[in-house]
Amino acid sequence: MAKKESSLKNMLIALFVITAVSGGLLGLVYGMTKDTIAEVDAKKNAQAIAEVLGTDENSKLDTITIDDLFYNLAYDAQDNFLGAAVKTYSNAGFNGRIELMVGILADGTIKAVSVLQQSETPGLGANMVNPKFKDQFNGKNPASYDLKVSKDGGDVDAITAATISSRAFTGAVKLACDGFEANKAKFMKGGNVQ
Repeated sequence: MAKKESSLKNMLIALFVITAVSGGLLGLVYGMTKDTIAEVDAKKNAQAIAEVLGTDENSKLDTITIDDLFYNLAYDAQDNFLGAAVKTYSNAGFNGRIELMVGILADGTIKAVSVLQQSETPGLGANMVNPKFKDQFNGKNPASYDLKVSKDGGDVDAITAATISSRAFTGAVKLACDGFEANKAKFMKGGNVQ
């Protein structure tokens, strides 16, 4: 068998075939796994909502998106507003985007925070998932608790050697609280707020 000549045309054909096969396989794998990935994400969100708001089977949930934030609004059986689980984010993490679920009670107090996604440095910024850091927001109301790290004059104790990650986390919590306050009057009316 004769060896093919190494020409630009032959290299482009080979590159096209390799790219087409790789792209096809990637598409096939994505098609087979996208429903499973969506189910896992939905379970993760539902678990985070229950964790940060303490909702139960008697709570009614309504969802609305305002300015890139997802609000999961909770009402009791009499349509009294209980609070919201706000899916928030920051793109200012040391290694990029972080996503949080912040539970905020009707009076604006932060009930709890859950980390949905982060890719911070293990042993440093990734410690944002530890209760020692994330639980310091529990029970705090931004009206009297300055949502900035102490290094910037605020009340939040930063993760040691991870100020950038701490600022990003705190910024995401602040974004959720500010959005909640700006839209609270709509949420209090009960039922479908869209």
